[in-house]
Amino acid sequence: MNGKASVDDNPATDQKGPEAQVLDAQGKPVDAKGQPVKPGAGANASEPEQPQKKRRVLLIALVVLTIGVLVGLYFWLESRGKESTDDAQIDGHFTAISPRVGGTVTKVYIEDNQQVKAGQLLFEIDPKDYEVALKRAQADLADAQAAAAGAQTNVPVTRTTASSGLSNAQAGLVQAQAGVGSAESQVGQAEARVATQRAKVAEARANYDRAERDRERYKLLVDKDEISKQQYDAAVAQAAAMLATVQSNEASLREAEASVATARSNVNEARGRVASAQAEVNNASTVPQQVQIQRTRAESAQAKVEQAQAAVKRAELDLSYTKVYAPVDGLVGNKRVEMGQVVAANQQLLTVVPLNDIWVTANFKETQLRKVRPNQEVEIKVDAYGRSYKGYVESIAPATGARFSLLPPENATGNYVKVVQRIPVRIRFNKDQDPEHMLRPGMSVEPTVILK
Repeated sequence: MNGKASVDDNPATDQKGPEAQVLDAQGKPVDAKGQPVKPGAGANASEPEQPQKKRRVLLIALVVLTIGVLVGLYFWLESRGKESTDDAQIDGHFTAISPRVGGTVTKVYIEDNQQVKAGQLLFEIDPKDYEVALKRAQADLADAQAAAAGAQTNVPVTRTTASSGLSNAQAGLVQAQAGVGSAESQVGQAEARVATQRAKVAEARANYDRAERDRERYKLLVDKDEISKQQYDAAVAQAAAMLATVQSNEASLREAEASVATARSNVNEARGRVASAQAEVNNASTVPQQVQIQRTRAESAQAKVEQAQAAVKRAELDLSYTKVYAPVDGLVGNKRVEMGQVVAANQQLLTVVPLNDIWVTANFKETQLRKVRPNQEVEIKVDAYGRSYKGYVESIAPATGARFSLLPPENATGNYVKVVQRIPVRIRFNKDQDPEHMLRPGMSVEPTVILK
C-alpha cells in the first residue's frame, strides 16, 4: 500500500443513487473527470431560482396585457365617432369622342395623356366629299328659288289675264262658239294628263313603300351591327327621296285636275257667251279658281325652296363635322384614331377625362350609415400617394349597389340569405387641394367620415 486511498477503497463511493459523490484523497467531492465540485452545484441547486422565474414571466405577461388593453381602448375611442371603408375609389366624368360623319382621317393633333382645352381641334376628316355635296345642295336651292319666283309672278298675271278675259268674251261671242269644240278637246287632254299623273302617283307610292320597307329592314340590320351606319343612312335618304317624289307627283296631279276644271270652265265660258250675258258672269267666276291654281303652284315651289334650304343646311353641318373639337377641358385617354384611318359616324375614337371634376364613390355597409349625413367632414387617404385629403359627404345613393346591377338579386325565390348590403356614398374633395391634378379616376382610397 502506498498510503493513498483509492477511489474504490473510499466508502463514500459506495453510496447509491443520484446523491452519490466521488471524493479525492483529501475527502473533497470531485466529478467524474476528477475536477472539484463547487458547493451548491448539485441537482437541487436550481430549486431556489424557480419562483423568481415564475414571478418574472407573470410580470412580463401583465405588462403585455396592460399595453394591449390600452392600445385597444385607444383605437376604440378613436373609431367610436368615425366610419371608414376600403371599398372606395375615385370617380369622374368620361367624355367619349365620336365623329358625326364618316370618312378618312387626314390629321390628328393629340396623343394619349395630353392635356386639351374645350374647343381645341382634336382631328380632321377628309372634307372633299362633303364640299361637293354642299355645292350640289346650293345649286338645287338656286334652281328651286328661281322656280318659286316664276310661280309667284304668275299669280298676279293670272288674275289680270282672267279679268280681261271676261271683257273679251263679250266681244268674242262668235269666236267662243267656234272654240267650244276646242275647249272640249282641251278637257279631254287635261283628263288624260290627270290619268297619267295618277299613274305616276301610284308608281311613286309603290317605290316609296318599297324604300320604306328597305329602310325598316336596314334598321334591324344596323341595330345588330350587320351593316354600316352609312348603308342605313343611304336607305333613309332613298326613302325620303321617294316620299318627295310622291309629294311632287301628287302636286302635279292636283295641278292636272285643276287644269281639267279650267278647261271645263273654258267650255262653259264659250257656251255661256253664246247663251247669254249670265253665262259670261258664270265664266267670270272661274277667275278665283285660276288664281288659286297659280297660288297652289307658287306654294309648291316655295315648299321645294325650303326643302332645298334644309338640304344646304344639312350639307353645311356635315362639312363642319369633319373637324372634331374637344367639348371639355381634360386629359386624352384611350386614343384609337390614327392618320389615314377610315372611321364611321358615331365610332368612339378617344375619351377626354376632365380632372377638375372628380369625386369619391365609397361603398359603405348599410350598418355603417346610421349616423352618416350629407356635408359631414371626411378624411380621404389615397393609397397611391400615401397622404390624406379633406372632403365632405355630398350625397347618398337612393338604393344599394346590388339594385343597380345588371341582374339584381330576387329575394322572392325562397332561397333568401341575408347579406349585409353596401350603399354608394358620393364624397366630394374640398377645393384647391390638387392644383396639379394628380388624382385620377379609379385610384383606390380609404375615406373616413367624421360623425358629428
